[in-house]
Amino acid sequence: MRMHFRHRVREEPEINLIPFIDVLLVVLIFLVLSTTYSRFTELQLTLPVADAEAQRDYPKEVLITVTSDGAYAINRVPVPGRSLDELAAALRDGAKTGKDSVVIISADASAKHQAVITVMEAARRSGLTQITFSTQSSTQTGTK
Repeated sequence: MRMHFRHRVREEPEINLIPFIDVLLVVLIFLVLSTTYSRFTELQLTLPVADAEAQRDYPKEVLITVTSDGAYAINRVPVPGRSLDELAAALRDGAKTGKDSVVIISADASAKHQAVITVMEAARRSGLTQITFSTQSSTQTGTK
């Protein structure tokens, strides 16, 4: 007995590339974003330097100096403590024209960020809302 089988037409397997392309695009987007963020973390900054007008002395100004070790001075008079309440009380006393005074923060370039934030918070607690920062000219530092 002989069996006759029909020859089937073989279908070529089809590879669907759309899911593969989707996965590759997600991986590519992830790589692009992660390399962008790592580049920002590698920035080296030297602050503060800016080109600005020469500093003027107005009666409405309250000059706050922050040293590199976190000590404060208001109008060139050292503040005995470093706490927020002591600094706020010294700011209220140092503001000659009251709440219209402009607070000028002159912080050392190597001063901690927290020390400058403490000055800003003390000014807010004292009701002084006009705050600016003092910088040195880039020609004084020898950089462009």
